[in-house]
Amino acid sequence: MTVWLDPLVIVLWLIALVAGSLHLSGAAPWSRTRPRSAEDVLDAHKSLPAWAICLSIVATETSTLTVISVPGIACARGMVFVGLGAGYFLGRLMVARVLLPLYMRGDLDSAYQYLGTRFGRRMQRLAALTFLLTRLLAEAVRLFAATLPICALLAARGMGVPPLAVLLGMTGLTALYTAIGGLRAVVWSDAAQFLLYTMGAAVCCGILAHELTAVDLAALLSSGMLSPFDWHASALTSPYAPLTALIGGAILSMASHGTDQLMVQRALAARSLRDAQRAMVGSAVVVTGLFALLSLVGIFLRLRAGGLTQAMNGLKSPDELFPQFIVHDLPPGLSGLLVAGIISATMGSLASALNAMTASTFTDIVGQPRPASRSLVGAVTALWALALIAVACAFSASSTSVLVFGFQVAGYSWGALLGAFLLGLLRPRVTEIRAMVAFLVTLAVMSWVVLGVRIDGAPLAFPWFVPLGVAITLAVGWFPVGRTR
Repeated sequence: MTVWLDPLVIVLWLIALVAGSLHLSGAAPWSRTRPRSAEDVLDAHKSLPAWAICLSIVATETSTLTVISVPGIACARGMVFVGLGAGYFLGRLMVARVLLPLYMRGDLDSAYQYLGTRFGRRMQRLAALTFLLTRLLAEAVRLFAATLPICALLAARGMGVPPLAVLLGMTGLTALYTAIGGLRAVVWSDAAQFLLYTMGAAVCCGILAHELTAVDLAALLSSGMLSPFDWHASALTSPYAPLTALIGGAILSMASHGTDQLMVQRALAARSLRDAQRAMVGSAVVVTGLFALLSLVGIFLRLRAGGLTQAMNGLKSPDELFPQFIVHDLPPGLSGLLVAGIISATMGSLASALNAMTASTFTDIVGQPRPASRSLVGAVTALWALALIAVACAFSASSTSVLVFGFQVAGYSWGALLGAFLLGLLRPRVTEIRAMVAFLVTLAVMSWVVLGVRIDGAPLAFPWFVPLGVAITLAVGWFPVGRTR
């Protein structure tokens, strides 16, 4: 019976998740109210509460990458992700004060519609296309990472399942309820998924804390691992140095949550500007708390093993640390619930990406915010799902943290996007051509920076990618060239 307990828990959770989210969205067969149009699938018509949007934002940004990578990083470096959370809070305050009023006042369906209004349709399409391509890559990394703990659990129970089957199953199920239930189903499922993996992490933290001795706790307090920053790290090459985490993290968060359609779409579903602002700022507080909880799991695993070397013994990557604990040290049933939480983390971010990419395809690329039919919306959602599976299958494992790799992928475009928005706000005379040239130059330079720039043999810390991209965009687009108006 115990052999089947974990798979049974996972299956029951997935059934409850899909049924519950479709019911709350009004799209379930037994619901009295169902989505009336294709528009309803992509737009929640400003009807969702602030707390649900807040949890959806956090669930969208904290995928399997977060759940499996933060404990591994914390095992080696301590609570450094909490310092990044402080920077995120500052950035989202700016989003709430500056960008959300702009979007809500303009009654927009997409973040990039502002660029279309300010500069022109070509700039809107360029920004949206960049979002779609970088989101495809970043989400494929998340999807690939999710197969690691799931396949490990099933193999440990004598049920080896190919990674491709896991990819197809998760993506197919997510695409199904996303296409049927729309944005409402995505937000409600995000909230449920976030609560599951957060409670799972809290349970693991409690189990590990119970095993620690007074000597372990004394060693922890004197080790400096509870510090939110790496005070001795280089500000240029470490994302966890104080200056990097606070300033770089703030500008990174302003770009990711203020100019990325993935996050803006959720804020636009709020009942009012005030609710959108509460959800945005509240998400920074919630995600910082989650970082702290997952970091404690990693630190406790290190103490439990007797040191970093022992904790990482036999592991190829820090990302394997927490999954190994789930598979081998938790009892059946609880182990399945934790893996269900990891699956949920992936499905939450995947559902958000599919819905946002589909919405941007119609609103920004095609120029039809109101699609002709729900079947057409479903077809586009399915196409993006297939593209994600294809890219995820092509992605190869790396010895570095996939969480950092995910940030590097996004770093290509966020600086250019935020820079374009700032050009539109601060320089009324900048034309569409100048804005597009500045945008493209920034993408080209950032590709070289991400791939080729090394400082003492180490790459530039990922929180600096966005500030650097913003500076390049403003430098190229700010001053007129020749007689350009």
